[in-house]
Amino acid sequence: MAQVVCLCNEVFDEELREYLDAHPINSIEELREQASICNKCMQCQDLVEGEIYLARIRRQHAAGQT
Repeated sequence: MAQVVCLCNEVFDEELREYLDAHPINSIEELREQASICNKCMQCQDLVEGEIYLARIRRQHAAGQT
C-alpha cells in the first residue's frame, strides 16, 4: 500500500520512487527545479532525501551490472 510522502502535493512514495528511478536526480534541490513535486514546505525533506539516496544507489548498482 502506498504511503503519502508529501501531504501538500499529494505525492506518494511509489510515485516518487518511479520518478527518481526514471530521472537522475541527485538532490532535493534538483527535484525542486526539474519537477513540480516539491514546493519547499520542508515537511517531507528527510523522507525525500532518503528516497533520492536510495534511487542513486539503485542506479549505481544497475550501472555496475550492465
